[in-house]
Amino acid sequence: MQPGIDPRSLIGRKAVGRDGTKIGTIDEVYLDDITGQPAWAAVRTGLFGRDAFVPLDPSEFTGGVLRVPYPRSLIRCAPDFAVGRHLSPEQEIQLYHHYGLEAELPDGDEEGEDGPPAAGRGSPGPVGGSGGGPESGGGTGRATGPGG
Repeated sequence: MQPGIDPRSLIGRKAVGRDGTKIGTIDEVYLDDITGQPAWAAVRTGLFGRDAFVPLDPSEFTGGVLRVPYPRSLIRCAPDFAVGRHLSPEQEIQLYHHYGLEAELPDGDEEGEDGPPAAGRGSPGPVGGSGGGPESGGGTGRATGPGG
């Protein structure tokens, strides 16, 4: 995702898949505890749907819409982790693998197919909300919405 975007400005915005099909609405944004940069968005996938985590890199935020380079079907079958809580390093690795992305290890190397889990890497978790953040032992945190 482009640098300089306030992650709180994403909350409540529409997310669309690579073909322009609406995926849902962004409920939460998770920041990487090490870099402080937006890493994941929790997207509500329907009226009675659940929140699915989508990677913000390589997504683009343009025209008030988050454009995710994945089909809706892939997003809807992403691993189901509770939102509003810190993601463990293992959960983050599962998400990276689900989307076919390589996870960065703490020393800057990248994990390949046969690489070890990124233990000790800051993983996603909520920031400024009900938990997570650097004080929770690494991870990605949630950015609260306006006034939150």
